[in-house]
Amino acid sequence: MKFTRITNKLDKLNEFDREPVPQHKLQGIGNFLGIYGGEHIAATGFVTGILWIAHGVSVKELFIGAFIGDLLAVLSWTLITAPIAVKARLSIYWQLRKICGPVLVFIYNVVNALMFCILAGAMIAVSATAVGIPFNIDMPGLNDLYPHSIGWVVTVFFVGAGITTIAILGFKSLGNFGKVVVPWLFLVFIAAAVSCFSEVGIEPGMKNFWEVANNTIWTGVAKEGRLQFNIWHVILFTWMVNAAMHLGMSDLTILRYARKWYYGLASALGMYGGHYIVWIASGIVYSAATSDAPGMVAYQAIGITGAICVIVAGWSTANPTLYRAGLALQVVSPNWQRWKVTLIAGLIATFAAMFPALVMRLLDFVALYGLILIPMGGIIFADFYLNEKLGMQKYFAEKHGISFNTAAGITWLILLISALIANQVIGVNLFFLPAPTWFAAILLYLIFSLIYQKRITKNLRTI
Repeated sequence: MKFTRITNKLDKLNEFDREPVPQHKLQGIGNFLGIYGGEHIAATGFVTGILWIAHGVSVKELFIGAFIGDLLAVLSWTLITAPIAVKARLSIYWQLRKICGPVLVFIYNVVNALMFCILAGAMIAVSATAVGIPFNIDMPGLNDLYPHSIGWVVTVFFVGAGITTIAILGFKSLGNFGKVVVPWLFLVFIAAAVSCFSEVGIEPGMKNFWEVANNTIWTGVAKEGRLQFNIWHVILFTWMVNAAMHLGMSDLTILRYARKWYYGLASALGMYGGHYIVWIASGIVYSAATSDAPGMVAYQAIGITGAICVIVAGWSTANPTLYRAGLALQVVSPNWQRWKVTLIAGLIATFAAMFPALVMRLLDFVALYGLILIPMGGIIFADFYLNEKLGMQKYFAEKHGISFNTAAGITWLILLISALIANQVIGVNLFFLPAPTWFAAILLYLIFSLIYQKRITKNLRTI
């Protein structure tokens, strides 16, 4: 009976999965600051900060490149994603259904949900590296691929269960959780870096900061077995690390609750407070550490506070990611309540988190998942802003009862194959592919739509 009462309450949680968000449910900018701050002032910042050092990024390349890349990301959220979100008020999944039809959206949503589950799994794994500290669980290193102990598996399971619970509770719980933890997370990351100044050789007053940063921390020399990165890797990765959310339009799902389009600027808190400051701070902390595991790195810097910070930061980052994954699966299984599919997403993410390779290859994965999802963002942009101006119909699949928009499907397939060839055959790095892929998606979709819509409408006239 008690379980029945809980499920009945969960069934009543309405996240407007198939309809525009009504006016009375719109949220103030504080919730978006909480979500973007909580999501990007993240425990995975420890991983990213470590990997910049491993790939030989110099201090100037990191400081300048990340600043430019973060600015491009903020502008993408604010000028591209947010205006569509506040006009349509639809999740990306229902927006695409109108454009592409249910069959193509089904395929996209399965891929989308899987990508978000894996990404959330990385956050769960990072938090688990801190939870396991008091139990003396052996933590994974940079080169570990598979789960190597029962203790690690059990720890990941319990962390995943807690994170999934918050995601199930919906949008408002995400914002409230973020608003509570963000200020504290930011201060702890800064404190961890400052506490390591003496260990890495930075003198009081930071007079020799640039000298130490160049010679000891960001030396510009990649570790053995790691690809050498330069400033272009930093700029394009920093811009495209969240490409699926902004240019790929997944954050239509989040920003549809915004009262104004310029709430997209809330992403700046995550980009500069999170990516920029946290990556720099984590590089300093890592230089003083004797471990590769994010939880242990933070613990060695400032003790139990650092470990708790990693737990909470992983939690606050995974929450909105699982929320997006749950909504993606909701469209795939419309007869299921959102909380049930979010629970399934949480289980998938938790299973993925058991594999350390997911965390230690995080840079490659986020570039890959953005590349896979970003063509659909270009299709949404073209359909929303350009189709009618070029004499075509907006939301063509919905208006004509089409289950599979061939123009969108061919665009997506061609770009995925082209990206695969560019990466695997020509050798173009994954970081360099998402931006041109997005622009190519707009162009190809418009060309194919012009042909496709003319053919369909001509056939309808002859019936």
